[in-house]
Amino acid sequence: MSDIDAWVWWLIGAAGLGIALVVTTMPELGMLAVGAVAATVVARLGGGAVPQVLVFAAVSVALIAVVRPIASRHRNQRPQLATGIEALKGMQAVVLERVDHEGGRIKLAGEVWSARTLGAEQAYEVGQEVDVVDIEGATAIVM
Repeated sequence: MSDIDAWVWWLIGAAGLGIALVVTTMPELGMLAVGAVAATVVARLGGGAVPQVLVFAAVSVALIAVVRPIASRHRNQRPQLATGIEALKGMQAVVLERVDHEGGRIKLAGEVWSARTLGAEQAYEVGQEVDVVDIEGATAIVM
């Protein structure tokens, strides 16, 4: 076993970390695997044990320090694609039955919806286009 070069051990370690990454889905293991690959390069270029370990530690810590916060931010973001009721907000609709603050009907996304105006003094006549500002239950709030 002593005749195996250090770079092979680093490569075996990188492969082991890669397998552990796939099994556990812990992204930190992937960053450690990249650090092991960097140490493999240093060992292959003839660097001693200390530079190999320092490169492994530096690359691994740098990746964890930089990539992990970015990944956390992306994980906590809301999806860009709105679905369901959220997708209807902001759409335009056509008035089918006079809409005032008491109620009315509109055609929204190919479906007939009950609707009411946002303000009590507003009213829209048949054929007018309105903007949906909110959905309350099964009623679209328009303006």
